[in-house]
Amino acid sequence: MEDKPILMTGGTGYVGGRLIPRLLEAGYRVRAMARSPERLYCRPWGRHPALEIVAGDALDRDAFVAAAQGCGTVYYLIHSMNARKGQFASADRTAAANMVAAAEENNLTRIIYLGGLGEKSHEALSKHLKSRHEVEQILQDGAVPVTNLRAAMILGSGSASFEMLRYLVDRLPIMITPRWVQTPCQPIAIRNVLDYLAGCLSAPATIGQTLDIGGPDVVTYRDLIHLYAEEAGLRKRIIFPVPVLTPWLSAKWVHLVTPVPSSIAQPLAEGLSIPVVCGDNRIHDMVPVKLVDSRDTIRMALERLRQEQVDTCWFDGGGVLPPEWTTCGDADYAGGTVMRGGHRIVLEASAEEVWQTVQRIGGRNGWYFAQPLWRLRGMMDRAVGGPGLRRGRRHPVDLRVGDGLDFWRVVAVEPPRRLLLLAEMKAPGDALLEFTLQPEGPRRVAVDMVARFLPRGLAGIAYWYALLPAHQWLFEGMLRRVAQLSGKRVVNGPHKIKVEDPVVCRL
Repeated sequence: MEDKPILMTGGTGYVGGRLIPRLLEAGYRVRAMARSPERLYCRPWGRHPALEIVAGDALDRDAFVAAAQGCGTVYYLIHSMNARKGQFASADRTAAANMVAAAEENNLTRIIYLGGLGEKSHEALSKHLKSRHEVEQILQDGAVPVTNLRAAMILGSGSASFEMLRYLVDRLPIMITPRWVQTPCQPIAIRNVLDYLAGCLSAPATIGQTLDIGGPDVVTYRDLIHLYAEEAGLRKRIIFPVPVLTPWLSAKWVHLVTPVPSSIAQPLAEGLSIPVVCGDNRIHDMVPVKLVDSRDTIRMALERLRQEQVDTCWFDGGGVLPPEWTTCGDADYAGGTVMRGGHRIVLEASAEEVWQTVQRIGGRNGWYFAQPLWRLRGMMDRAVGGPGLRRGRRHPVDLRVGDGLDFWRVVAVEPPRRLLLLAEMKAPGDALLEFTLQPEGPRRVAVDMVARFLPRGLAGIAYWYALLPAHQWLFEGMLRRVAQLSGKRVVNGPHKIKVEDPVVCRL
């Protein structure tokens, strides 16, 4: 076992967020670098004595070099999946070059990289897969040995590929599909991906090797649709493949039906448009693993979803980037005029009792008041390319920094005092919604609901004032409903309050 810490990059992502606890359980020391360290601290293992969390961005060379000091092996699990970020290939190249520099300057022993399957020479190879191969080459050109693991579709509860499959099959008994549903692929269970990634540490034969990893069966997406329907107890889906749906059109179609945005669905669809099958099985001898086939993987993923035990989710990845105007220190007029509106209700209860209701908001639980209007807002948002309400929430009770919550993102959660949400819906400005619970005595708590909005142009200002009457009615109704669901007596309110930002700096 390594005596030096293992550097983990991409620890807030789907794979990295599951690999860290696996390594900690195995007795390794881990140093996790993240743009938003709070998104690691809030995990169940975030305070593990063998875990060190450092702030750093892969695009910041100096921060990367500093984070790697004293480490041995590094897991490089960083790549962009967002098709809207037109410069993703350039950013991937820069991050990979910084990884090489950090590894060389600190004399690291090895880089372990998780890339993608797909022949480099294939004429239909997507831009994202090309970028994966380019990153692979940049890492290999460095002086530090690299272990490249290439995977196709990763299946597991919470993965983007599984969520896309799940929602398509759940919601569409009849499907008009693109031709890529008949392309062969070799999906792999997330547990087997973790087996291989962790197993490489004790398998020196993998050093300097490029190895394909996949499950035991080669299937088509059509096969996966039928497998899912069978395991979910649904009727057999009727599928009509047509040649006219491009990956771009496929992504738009997926976005309308599933919570996976088109910016994520497009690279997934592009990856399925060419055969992605393991070219060799050498890793079977180097890292013996009991492989799970596609049917069992789907069955286990469904079981975890039924038990609501998803560890990490595809929409959890990336940094928590609140609007710049939420940063303290600048003058009030800096960055524009922030619109504010707040309401308060005082209950005969403790903060802990009311928090149980506040933390359950969203997802299947709804938004507590005028739910048809929330659904309408979600439909309007999806129609213009936003996430809408279909994204739901990761867990019915537990909230973590970085969680997606319908068309909001959790920016701060401080039980039982505060919940701060950042709007990701399409709107002419940036919005925050904050719930605060302030004790006013042994059995009395003030519950505040505050909206902040930084408008973009005249359209944003008009948007704020047009919705102001509706917001007043909506917020007061939501606070009354919080009181009802908590089963607590209302002392006074709800009523409007003057919103003043705290003197102490915080998000």
